[in-house]
Amino acid sequence: MSTTLEPLESSAPTLSVRQVLMLERVLAGEPEVVAGASQLDRAVRWVHVAEAADVGVMLSGGEMVLTTGVLLAGDDDKQAEYIRSLHRAEAAAVVLGLGRAFPAPPDVMRRAAERCGLPMVVLHRPFPFAELTEEVQARLVRRKFAAVSMSEAVRTALTGLITAGAPLQHLLDEIAHHSGCPVVVTNLAHRVLATAGERSAVDDVLRDWERIARQAGGSEGDGWIRAELGGRGERWGQIMLCGYRGDTATGRLLADRAVESLVLHRMLGGTSAHTWEEQSAQSLLTDLVSGVVPARQLLPRARAAGLPVNRRTFVPLVVRDGDPAELDRVLRLLGLPGIVAELADGATAVLLSLARDQDAAVLTANFAARLTRTVVAAADPRTAWDDVPAGMREARHVADAVASGALDLPAVVRLKDVHLRGLIRLLRDDPHVQSFAERELDGLLAGAGDDLLAVLRTYLATGRNKSRTAQLHHVSRPALYRRLEAIQSRLGVDLDDFEQAASVHIALLAHDAQQS
Repeated sequence: MSTTLEPLESSAPTLSVRQVLMLERVLAGEPEVVAGASQLDRAVRWVHVAEAADVGVMLSGGEMVLTTGVLLAGDDDKQAEYIRSLHRAEAAAVVLGLGRAFPAPPDVMRRAAERCGLPMVVLHRPFPFAELTEEVQARLVRRKFAAVSMSEAVRTALTGLITAGAPLQHLLDEIAHHSGCPVVVTNLAHRVLATAGERSAVDDVLRDWERIARQAGGSEGDGWIRAELGGRGERWGQIMLCGYRGDTATGRLLADRAVESLVLHRMLGGTSAHTWEEQSAQSLLTDLVSGVVPARQLLPRARAAGLPVNRRTFVPLVVRDGDPAELDRVLRLLGLPGIVAELADGATAVLLSLARDQDAAVLTANFAARLTRTVVAAADPRTAWDDVPAGMREARHVADAVASGALDLPAVVRLKDVHLRGLIRLLRDDPHVQSFAERELDGLLAGAGDDLLAVLRTYLATGRNKSRTAQLHHVSRPALYRRLEAIQSRLGVDLDDFEQAASVHIALLAHDAQQS
């Protein structure tokens, strides 16, 4: 008999027919598989010794039946019906001890078992069935106990994390630790919301995610364990153990514990599947902006998140004071593929993915026109994914440069629109620039000059237009003149002098950049 040896001391709650046949006591009986060789991975739930011809009525499924066939000898009809009865009862296998009743494997039983797909094994040497039942039952009991212990250990660990307020990622890391394989959480559209596991293994799964997602509704096999996420009659996602190497029953147990914890995490945290989508997008765009993770390593994540990446034009945007939910709605309304995520300091990143024949400038302008009370900063379009991180950083820099509310900006602000303000933002942390700003503005910074600083800021931003400045501050021209005189007196400058005004303007830009 040719079989493959499998570990017997795992935490799997069942044994397969193949594993039982590899037990030392069984091997001593010289077992031979004479039918159903392709079904040896069936789970054995119990071992049952039975000589009755109608044994099937006493079974509940998953049993390995041991028999000498003493009541079947000489009756072909009984032999065939015996096998059919086991098949109807969903027995795992039948083991026939050769001897007085059957000195050789009976053809009638063998053919019937082959037709039914029921593994049939004959033992060529006498074998005490009691010893086999004792050993298998003991192993099954130990395995079931180990499986229950493992299940409770996982449940305790996950519940502890939830109680401590751990984020979703920590729960998934714990699940991946116990399963020893990549773990993926998706929404109903099979878009990846979160992953856990060894980074290289996860990337391998995500790289082939389009094919995997198409098969997501299929049956489990090869270690792919799926479980639905939802509650109160509503499905909102799925968790997958990708390539689990243990017993399928144990994998199902792990998946069930994972579902319990994720649903509980959602309920206690007041979060939703939509929030998980936001977290997924935030993680991806934050990594793109930071540049810590190489862009090529982020490509599988972007593709699995549903972002088109093949032969596309990418438009990096950063929106100031924008509501991520509103931005996402506008994208959907315009039919623009993209992902949205809130970053920090009131900035929201948007990455558009357009077809190569689409006009990126027009579509970006249409997007900005749908928004209210926001600043849309854009980088130049990128056609190579590897250039996207630099584009995201450029858009972030432009957004930072106009954060203080520069006047008369276009609907979509680009690097060429921020001029000197953009350069100062880049240099704001330089000690020489900081010292220069404090020195130039000392007369206003030392006293209660906030109101005068605001007037000075508007006056310089409007190109020293006194009428416009008075209008924006709702004061009369004489009142404005008095304030300008106070500013010049405190700073010791003449704002009508272009060079002195420019110096103060640069210092003010540097001060504002440092404050923000």
